[in-house]
Amino acid sequence: MSWQAYVDDQLMGSGYLSAAAITGHDGGLWAKSSTFPEEIKAIMDGFTEPGLLYQNGVPLGGTKYLVVEATSASIYGKKGAGGIIIRKTVNTIIIGIYNENVSPGNSAMVVEKLGDYLEENGY
Repeated sequence: MSWQAYVDDQLMGSGYLSAAAITGHDGGLWAKSSTFPEEIKAIMDGFTEPGLLYQNGVPLGGTKYLVVEATSASIYGKKGAGGIIIRKTVNTIIIGIYNENVSPGNSAMVVEKLGDYLEENGY
């Protein structure tokens, strides 16, 4: 399966995300939905310095998400009733954005499940 197919079928196809992307650890964009903004530097830095995310939030697509949880593997952010879920695997970073009409738990499940699958398969 191509990286774009993971974004289109697994992430966006779930109906729980409004935008999604998969990147490499170097920040290189591997695949994205048509609605995904391409500014991801703060996300990359956040995995090495999670404290910065708590202070500054996650800016993405002109929206600044308040970070509610940041670990070495996942970052969760909120903006109103919408939010962002970011999952780091061995070689990838999966980013999912959800809007106010979707349950954060369902959105997180989709991103985390794909992250688990990719890790189980060496990615």
